[in-house]
Amino acid sequence: MAQIHALLMISPQPLSAEEIMQELNISRGNANMNIRALLDWGIVSRLSVPGERKEYFQSEKDIWTLARQVARERRKRELEPILKVLREVNDVTGDSSENTKEFKKTVKDLKQFAEKSDALLETFIKAEESWFWNTLLKLMK
Repeated sequence: MAQIHALLMISPQPLSAEEIMQELNISRGNANMNIRALLDWGIVSRLSVPGERKEYFQSEKDIWTLARQVARERRKRELEPILKVLREVNDVTGDSSENTKEFKKTVKDLKQFAEKSDALLETFIKAEESWFWNTLLKLMK
């Protein structure tokens, strides 16, 4: 998947699945499966070229837009499910043994860390919407 994405990022024009297969020397199934995954992540888009029956694909070229999209997807696929489980486990009651106390403390610490990470990701994802963050990102470029 990373090879296909890298190829699309450096390609000056959109590429068809056949061109991707040929350039990377990969099978049709491999190419189609990974192109579909890149489309699901929202970092590659599908294009129709007038007069062509083939579909063409192109990658997002702006690194900051790409980074925000990857952060958005990782948050949705990885961090949100973890937070859901940690919140459920945090509400579990048990006896007052040392093991239970240590478990609850560890879950609480993990939950706080995950919530702070989530808030940080949310700020980064929304950076384009804020003139302050947009200006800061431009300075960093």
